[in-house]
Amino acid sequence: METIVKITNGMVRGVNLGDAVCFKGIPYAEAPFGENRMRPPVAHSRWDGVRDCLDYGPTVPKGSYAPPFDKILPEPSIPGEDCLNLNVWTPRLDAKGLPVLVWIHGGSFLNGSGAVSSYDGSNFARDGVICVTINYRLGADGFLFLDDGISNLGILDQIEALRWIQDNISAFGGDPAKVTIAGESAGAMSVGTLLSLDAAKGLFRGAVLESGAAHHYLSAGTAKKVAGYLAEALGIEPIRDQFRAVEVDRLVEATSVLASEPQAKPDPAKWGEVTLNLMIFEPTVDGKVLKTPPIDSIREGTGGDISVLIGTNREEFNFFTVPTGLYDSINSAVVAFTAMAFGLDAEKLAVYQRLLSEDPQGEVFSQIAGDWFFRIPAIRLAEARHGAKAGTYLYEFRWRSPMFEGRLGSCHAIELPFVFDTLGVTTEAIDSAFVEGPQELAEEMHSAWVAFVKTLDPGWDSYSPEHRAVRIFGDESRVEVDPRGETREVWKGVR
Repeated sequence: METIVKITNGMVRGVNLGDAVCFKGIPYAEAPFGENRMRPPVAHSRWDGVRDCLDYGPTVPKGSYAPPFDKILPEPSIPGEDCLNLNVWTPRLDAKGLPVLVWIHGGSFLNGSGAVSSYDGSNFARDGVICVTINYRLGADGFLFLDDGISNLGILDQIEALRWIQDNISAFGGDPAKVTIAGESAGAMSVGTLLSLDAAKGLFRGAVLESGAAHHYLSAGTAKKVAGYLAEALGIEPIRDQFRAVEVDRLVEATSVLASEPQAKPDPAKWGEVTLNLMIFEPTVDGKVLKTPPIDSIREGTGGDISVLIGTNREEFNFFTVPTGLYDSINSAVVAFTAMAFGLDAEKLAVYQRLLSEDPQGEVFSQIAGDWFFRIPAIRLAEARHGAKAGTYLYEFRWRSPMFEGRLGSCHAIELPFVFDTLGVTTEAIDSAFVEGPQELAEEMHSAWVAFVKTLDPGWDSYSPEHRAVRIFGDESRVEVDPRGETREVWKGVR
C-alpha cells in the first residue's frame, strides 16, 4: 500500500505495519523556539517534497521524573526543535469516515509525551479507529502565567493540534466530525479544561477522562506567585522577555527544583491551592483563555452536547506512596491531618477508618487522598452534567498489580496498557508489572473505549442522579449502582 499522504502542509511518508499505517512526528505547529518561544502556537508552514514520518519526532523540553519515578515511568526524550508534533495510526489510507481518538498524555504538566510506548495506537487502528497522540508544551514554556495577556500555551497547543486534525484527518481516512479527545491524569485535566472552553467547541464530539476531571486549575493570583518564585530562583525579573532569554535546560532544571518545594514544605500562605494540588503548573483561570474554573463552566452547561466517559482506579494514590516507602511510614496522626486538610471532620474520617479497619494507615491515607484528587472530582463532573444532551458514563478500574508485594494495587496509570491493548508491548520497569495483567481484561476495556469512540456509547447505562451506574473493570467486571456509596456521602459539601 502506498504510504505517502498529502496534507495541508505538504506530503508525508509513513510505514505500513500490517494492521495499521503509521505516521510519526508530523509537526502541527512551528517550533516553539526563537521568536516563537513562550508565545501562542503558530500553524506549521508548508514544506517541499516528501517528509519522512517514520519515527517519533522531538519531545518538548522537560525534566526527568523525580526518584523513584525516574526509574519506574517511561519518559522518552528525543532532541530537536520541531517538538509540537503528533503521531497518526490509521487502519488504511483508502478508508473514509473513520472515527478518531486523540490522546493527550499526562505527567503533572511537567512530563510526558505522545511517544510513550504504552500509547502505541496500532490496536485502535486494528479495530477501526484512527488514533492520534500529541505533544504539547509543558512546564514554564507551556503554563507560565505573568498576567501579560499570554497564558495557557499548553492548552492552546492542544487546540492547535485539534484544528490540524480537523483540516487533515480526512487524508488519513478519518471523519473530522467524529473526533473523541482522551487523556489520563494531567491529560484528563486537559480534557476537562477543553470540555469547558468555547474556543474548543466543534473540535470534538466525545471526551474520555481517566484519573482527572475539571477541578485542577490555578487562580491567577497563585499562578503569578509561582512565576515570581521561579524568576527569583533564576535571578531575573518576572517578565516574559527575561524568561525567554533563559537557556531552555536551565529553565527546566529550575522548574524541577521549584516543583519539589510544595511537597517538601507545604505552606498555604506561600503556595495557595498548590499546597493540595501539588502541581506548580496547571491551567490558569486567566480571564482570557480560561475565563472561569472548568467545573463551573461545565455546571453552567458548557460541553453538554459532548458525550463523556470518565473514571478512576480503585487505589490511585498507592502509586505515589508505595514506591517511595511513604505508605509504610504513615500513622493515624498523618491521616487525621490529611483528612482535615481535605475538609473532612473526625466523624467523616471515622467512616474511612471503619471501612478500612483491617488495612494499614497508609491505605486509609491513600484512599482519602485518591478520593480528593481523582474519584470525587469525577463524580462531581458527572453530577454537573445532569440534564446534558449527551451521555455521561462512569467506570472504575480494580485490577491489582502484583508489584511491591501486591500493595501497589489498582494504582494511578495502571489502566493505560489495558485501554490501549498494549499488554506485553513495553519494557520499562513500571510497565513490566502492568503487562502481567490478564489479556481478556485488556480486550474488555479496550473494546469499551473503541465502542465509545465509534458510537459514543461504551456499553452500559449513562450516569444520572436517579441511576448512578458505574462500570467496574477487573475484580469481577460488572456494573454497579453507586459503588462505595458510603465514602461518596462523606464528601458531600466538599470538592
